[in-house]
Amino acid sequence: MVTTLTIRTWLAGGISILLLTGCVPAVPPDLIAAIEAIDQDLVALRAPEAAPEDYTRFAKQWVSLKSRVQTDDDLIRWPWESNDLEHELRQLHGEGWNTVSRLNRLQTTQRQQAESALSRLEARFLSINSHVESIEGRMALGGKPVHTDLLLKQARLFFDQKDYARAIHTAEQAGHALAAQTAVLTQELGRYADHQQVTSWQAIAKQTVDWSRAHQSTAIVVSKAERELTLYKHGRKVLSYPVRLGFNGIKAKRYQGDGATPEGRYRVTDLRGAGQTQFYRALVLDYPNAEDRWRFRVAQKLGTIASTSRIGGQIEIHGRENELMAQTLGCIMLDNADMASLFAQVSTGTPVAIVGALTRENAVALALAQLGDHHTDM
Repeated sequence: MVTTLTIRTWLAGGISILLLTGCVPAVPPDLIAAIEAIDQDLVALRAPEAAPEDYTRFAKQWVSLKSRVQTDDDLIRWPWESNDLEHELRQLHGEGWNTVSRLNRLQTTQRQQAESALSRLEARFLSINSHVESIEGRMALGGKPVHTDLLLKQARLFFDQKDYARAIHTAEQAGHALAAQTAVLTQELGRYADHQQVTSWQAIAKQTVDWSRAHQSTAIVVSKAERELTLYKHGRKVLSYPVRLGFNGIKAKRYQGDGATPEGRYRVTDLRGAGQTQFYRALVLDYPNAEDRWRFRVAQKLGTIASTSRIGGQIEIHGRENELMAQTLGCIMLDNADMASLFAQVSTGTPVAIVGALTRENAVALALAQLGDHHTDM
């Protein structure tokens, strides 16, 4: 909508004549374009979610004023006439600009917070996974790492979409999930850092070594935390081999199928060579012994083990063939060359001490301590 205004002055018969013609826009087009741009910026900045009251007020006013602009398109005003419509449009432009500026500052802050939180949590998640792998504690966590991984990926997706508020919220959920993982590991494996428990394990190992010295014979000590089997002769350490445990071997065996490796004092009841075992040579242990059976009965009475569960058996020290079966049973597995050397030096009746750890500074305790340090940094 425009008005025509041109000013011309001349004398006609001694009379001064004023003629007005020209073009003056009633509402500047650039003002309309600027408000439309602000409307688009508000949508891009997620104003309906981040500032719902401000955006609702802006949107309602903008709809009303646009309708008036269209209605007034055919009206003519002189330049000296007041223009309430333009005044209201400029006021709306100022309010919208202030909201855009505020949301831009908020978005910058949220982006920095989201990036910091995500980077820290992703690094912590990788650290936890590394520690869990090092102590083979995956089974203790169940599906928690998968859930945490999904939350972190979802938070990163929100971040890439510039939805920083949701990225921060989802990152907080991932942080809680990571804290829960640490708590579970501490609860399940905290005994590796317990002074009384470690002292008990040390006593079991010492009794076995002392027996070897007293009987001038061989004995075996297995440390689950360090994944190490040590052979003693006459009370002296003669060799050590790295070992693998069951899929849940870091825990103490409680019932058949739990994949855990038993802990306690055992004896070799049979030596099985080629053709006598499904593994590459095997030392059969007397699990379950009387103490294992007593613990199993007590646990069933307390309801911590189902009444339908069985105590299991067939725990061996053996070579690498049939690894799947070994991990299912919770046995102790050596490389074949190491197994051949061990097999040649033991006999039926050789005592075997299987303990969680021999020192308080064992691998599991150190991993748990590092996880605790990371937790305080969150």
